[in-house]
Amino acid sequence: MAVSQQDSKDASGIVESRLLIVGLGLIGGSLARALKAAGFKGEIVAWDRDADAIASGLEMGVIDAGGTELGPLVPGSSMILLAVPVLAMESVLRTLAPLIENQVVTDVGSTKLAIRAAAERVFGSVPANMVLGHPIAGSERSGVVASDSSLYRQHKVILTPQANTHPEALGRVKALWSACGAEVLEMTVERHDEVLARTSHLPHLLAFSLVDTLARQDDRLEIFRYAAGGFRDFTRIAGSDPVMWRDIFSANRDALLTALDDFESGIARMRRAIASGDEDALLATLDRASHARHYFDTLLNKTRYQTMESRNVRYRARPSGSVSGSIRVPGDKSISHRAIMLGALAEGVTQVQGFLEGEDSLATLQAFREMGVAIEGPQQGRVTIHGVGMQGLKQPAGPLYVGNAGTAMRLFAGLLAGQAFDTELTGDASLTKRPMARVADPLREMGAVIETAKDQRPPLVIRGGQRLKGIVYDMPMASAQVKSCLLLAGLYAEGETRVREPAPTRDHTERMLNGFGYPVQREGDTAWLEGGGRLIAGPIDVPSDISSATFFLVAAAITPGADLTLEHVGINPTRIGVINILKAMGADLELIDEREAGGEPVADIHIRYRPLTGIDIPEAQVPLAIDEFPALFIAAANAQGITRLRGAEELRVKESDRLQAMADGMSALGIKATLYEDGIDISGRDEDQEAEGPSYGGGHIDSLGDHRIAMSFAIASLRASDDIIIDDCANVATSFPGFVELARRVGLNLEEQT
Repeated sequence: MAVSQQDSKDASGIVESRLLIVGLGLIGGSLARALKAAGFKGEIVAWDRDADAIASGLEMGVIDAGGTELGPLVPGSSMILLAVPVLAMESVLRTLAPLIENQVVTDVGSTKLAIRAAAERVFGSVPANMVLGHPIAGSERSGVVASDSSLYRQHKVILTPQANTHPEALGRVKALWSACGAEVLEMTVERHDEVLARTSHLPHLLAFSLVDTLARQDDRLEIFRYAAGGFRDFTRIAGSDPVMWRDIFSANRDALLTALDDFESGIARMRRAIASGDEDALLATLDRASHARHYFDTLLNKTRYQTMESRNVRYRARPSGSVSGSIRVPGDKSISHRAIMLGALAEGVTQVQGFLEGEDSLATLQAFREMGVAIEGPQQGRVTIHGVGMQGLKQPAGPLYVGNAGTAMRLFAGLLAGQAFDTELTGDASLTKRPMARVADPLREMGAVIETAKDQRPPLVIRGGQRLKGIVYDMPMASAQVKSCLLLAGLYAEGETRVREPAPTRDHTERMLNGFGYPVQREGDTAWLEGGGRLIAGPIDVPSDISSATFFLVAAAITPGADLTLEHVGINPTRIGVINILKAMGADLELIDEREAGGEPVADIHIRYRPLTGIDIPEAQVPLAIDEFPALFIAAANAQGITRLRGAEELRVKESDRLQAMADGMSALGIKATLYEDGIDISGRDEDQEAEGPSYGGGHIDSLGDHRIAMSFAIASLRASDDIIIDDCANVATSFPGFVELARRVGLNLEEQT
């Protein structure tokens, strides 16, 4: 078959002049109605062996013509869609084979291997113009009378093109489904059948089996009379067409049996846990399932993780007045990550308070659930972790998804390098662009086997069962993530692991390991530990994140009349660069009630407005404020004179190239900045500018999906002369859930738009 060339598209974006639907039931009828609703100007005809179905379709206006004889309907059609039962597909293809000339052929069957095999038997191979597809949508009702023009809207359609599939044929089928409001995806035939066996065919089989089992009980009427909503919801799908499902189960036999084997293994594990009274094992399964179900909801509803990649969140920040009040920002992300990791590997139960319920931390938490750790919560910042010990993690069923969390991926790389099983680490679109050589290379020196994508970027495949050996490693660049990664790998290594850093970096990992009873030594610029020890569970109180507090510290520092208190903020000596830099610029900042919580120093921070002065930022402070620089650049733009930064090349390998991103954004507002390979010069306010007037204009900013860029320019609006529009802000949820609400509470005029 050759591809039919069409001259133009109709209003719906489809190239077809005449669509032939073979099988006018719910699926084919709904497609016809959806196309007409979308403005399709071509002709829709249908074949069905049931004359009543054709008559109903014509009467309802679903089709323009049709009949029970297939041959006369084929000539003149530009696309043929097969919507017949899977086991009837081969006979239909044999009827069509001598009639087809240049039409594109596609289908809606739910088992692609069987249909591909049928096409190969009829044609010798799958024709280049045949695009196998499957809409993930349906109803317990059947027939064209149940057709619904909205059936495919916001549902997925999976296409399974072959290596020889013609690109134009594929594009035309995509356009057809897109016009119906569907999200079109592609995967291999084999993968499709595996996925559908688990997510559709197995649940239907179980529903049919459960209803049949209960219906054969002597007291079945009593059972069904008192069945609650959950029973009705689950067994609803047992009301589907039995003949159709018999055909599907038969056609996808191998994949369904594999899925059934996995399910039976899971049921056996739960049975053993109940029979033996193993409450931790039972809780681990129930808790993992509960949160996995919640995670599935977020994917289906396009919230949380998928939100970051599927929709744009935009901020509109308007110039506003003073900043005042007393607030507590969310818990420290770095400490939240480490609390989950070490709590999972500890012996006993770890109680965590102040856990950051942001996307990054939740991704770490979910990853450990997938490795068999029972975790209760989070609920209002409280998490209970039932540790499994150093050797107790289990191989996850699939890749571990860590969202946008670079910290999680790098720390996981070290921790998983010492496990007995293989693991794959993946993340969102932003994270998969970030370099991982800084952790992969030294881990390989320790004996780890790590595979990466091009340019040593994620996903990472970590081969288990390796014999790790301790090393002495001089970090070429100061990085707490690299240091922590190697120390975590060192827990599983033979001998001593030493990490020397060129400048001080945050020491949360060392502090927390010591808190869990695992000795970590420190002398000068070197930290080290001996492999083979154990972790003992204990309580953890996570302080507020100084990185999150920074946005409000800068907001108060630059806004005339501001008077703000930030409560219970972590002031770890390796994290207070932002405090030191703001003070050097002249900020009126005071630490109140300094104390210790869970081994970490904390304090309340009181800050009031006072005019700032540009400075040369000491290079010794750079590692202590590496994540806070985007916000500090806004402080520099409001300071009198020039602020100079050097030795900050690490900013170029964060969620974005933060030096370039901030320079571009500041330029859009009219702020003068000169960029260097390892730093930037920012020209602040002139002496002749009005003391309390705007420092720069408004403008349109692309945050590049970087949460810190987005929040920094939101704060910049406090001294802008016009609105600042910030695109691609969905990732703010990764580190600072509730940022917009807190910003409004202290006085910012900030609006979130989608």
